[in-house]
Amino acid sequence: MSGVPYPHPAFTTASAAIGQFQIGVTPIGTPRSFDVWKTVLSQYANAPVLTQLIENLDNYLDQTVNFDNFYDFIWNVDTAKGRGLDVWGRIVNVSRILQIPTGAHFGFAEAVGDDGVDGFGQANFYSGSGLTGNYALADDAYRRLIFAKALSNITDGSMKAINQLLLNLFPNRGNTYVQEGYPAQGFFFGFAEALDCQGFGQAPFFGDAAQPAMAMTYVFRFALTPVEFAIVTQSGALPKPSGVRAFVLQLA
Repeated sequence: MSGVPYPHPAFTTASAAIGQFQIGVTPIGTPRSFDVWKTVLSQYANAPVLTQLIENLDNYLDQTVNFDNFYDFIWNVDTAKGRGLDVWGRIVNVSRILQIPTGAHFGFAEAVGDDGVDGFGQANFYSGSGLTGNYALADDAYRRLIFAKALSNITDGSMKAINQLLLNLFPNRGNTYVQEGYPAQGFFFGFAEALDCQGFGQAPFFGDAAQPAMAMTYVFRFALTPVEFAIVTQSGALPKPSGVRAFVLQLA
């Protein structure tokens, strides 16, 4: 008697983990969800050419690897890469592309430009070529931003929730939190008689503008990189109540 044994051994979708597989029956890797031998009549079980054609066709059309790749690289946000993360970014409405300032160039005080100018030993010469501030986040950074934006989409906007978002976005970077009001006293240049001032070279001049009563401040007790600063100010991952102005304060 030639060909495969009939009836064919029971097809299994059981786990192939150690101690759970069936020797000689459980396939190696991801078990298939369909047994082609259920379609073969018993009288053809001993036709070697026919059964070989059926087995080959089953292997050619098997989508197990494609389904695994789809789950790993697109569906599962924990393992998604590249295009898959871009899809998740559109779902939660956060972009991989951020605008990073290109910085100032060497020049003199008479020059006026979007990026400004710096003096000797402070900036490079302008090359004459157009510069772009577009920066694409790497997969790991973008994945963390996607999780933060997903949480932001369903958060109640409380300080507790925002603090958790900050911890998720900047793990192991230092203390970061949100507080009510605009940046704390000591933010402007002044003299000792004033209670809300700092000395030379420590704070900017007061612009004679009324400070907003409805304000909140994201406080970072570490220096943000240009990319991290763009995430805070551009991504929309950090929520704020309607009508409230948000400030960013770095205390490095």
